[in-house]
Amino acid sequence: MYVVENKGGAIALMLVALLFGGTFGPLMLFMERRGRLPQHIYLDYSIANFLAAVLIAVTVGQIGESKVDMPNFFTQLRQDNWPSILFAMAGGLALNLGGVVSQYAWAFVGLSVSYIVMCSMTVVLGTTMNYFLDGRINRAEILFPGVACFLIAIFLGAAVHSSNANDKEEKLKVFGDNLSTNRTNRDIEINTGADEAVRNSDDNHNISYQSKPGTAEFIEQVEKRRSIKVIGSNKLLGLGLAFFAGVCFSIFAPAFNLATNDQWHVLKKGVPHLVVYTTFFYFSVSGFVFGFCVNVWFLYRPVACVPASTIGAYLKDWNGRHWALLAGFLCGFANGFQFMGGQAAGFATADVVQAVPLVSTFWDVVLFGEYRRSSRKTYLLLASMLTMFVIALAVLLASAGQRKNI
Repeated sequence: MYVVENKGGAIALMLVALLFGGTFGPLMLFMERRGRLPQHIYLDYSIANFLAAVLIAVTVGQIGESKVDMPNFFTQLRQDNWPSILFAMAGGLALNLGGVVSQYAWAFVGLSVSYIVMCSMTVVLGTTMNYFLDGRINRAEILFPGVACFLIAIFLGAAVHSSNANDKEEKLKVFGDNLSTNRTNRDIEINTGADEAVRNSDDNHNISYQSKPGTAEFIEQVEKRRSIKVIGSNKLLGLGLAFFAGVCFSIFAPAFNLATNDQWHVLKKGVPHLVVYTTFFYFSVSGFVFGFCVNVWFLYRPVACVPASTIGAYLKDWNGRHWALLAGFLCGFANGFQFMGGQAAGFATADVVQAVPLVSTFWDVVLFGEYRRSSRKTYLLLASMLTMFVIALAVLLASAGQRKNI
């Protein structure tokens, strides 16, 4: 079994996890904004996510000789370690409950703001719990200023969302006024020349079809295609979903920590602790079962005005399936690398992967045209938010410790 034993290797894994973790969400939102049902997306994602955990367990978790205090994956499956298994499965349930909720929060309040709320809550609550569970191996004088940077990023992120929402409302207002004027002119033209009116109508259609990101026409087109309709919806609902998901996300890493290191001494005497790969396997089993069952239920009892579907329709829906599977693999490897790094350098430091807005905001701009043609105020706030996340990332990495039993 391969084990990361130094801070350098742990930090490298955390940075890769940050990249993967900030990419899988935009891929899922990319498909939803093009009309694929979120239930179909999440079912594909759940399967790939679980397969990633199995792949890590049977490869990295099985390399080398099995030791008494650190058995290989298959050896540990036969041991009596159910108390730790239950902690691992509770963590997997919390993560996937948060994942199910977050896919709707993304649609209602946007990718960047959802990530900011959820990830910052994870860092503030989860990091504090992990710091004490790990016996304070992280440098508190560096760790908690990093947490404070995430708190500042929360308020900056809320300001970005508010400013960007105002920009969109202004664009839609102007678009509505222009559309009303165009319709009036078209009525006049119909009375004086039907052929000219048809020609103008075709021209307007082509302009709308080729609308540029950041324009009101682009916003309207996205709303028409996507499966979750959000224009005119209650933004407070989206924020509430994001906060609930944040609570779930703040629990899963401490639960994983307890399962791996047995700080509460729930295992029988002589039974070795779960290694990180075995914990990750059970963690993923519970998450997969929960996520799969919930989304099968959502096929027939959808929420958020999403159309109903069936198992048969899901199996036949290959539109964007490869992107959903890629998102699942990216998330699975991101979680695995986070836990491997956390076991070596402390799970409190591993929460640095929650700085995913650094990555997701990039994809938000590239894939969705977010923040394009926005106001100078929005750009200033966005730059401030990203700068604060960079500072938080550097500070949290600098707080990395060294677990003594590695």
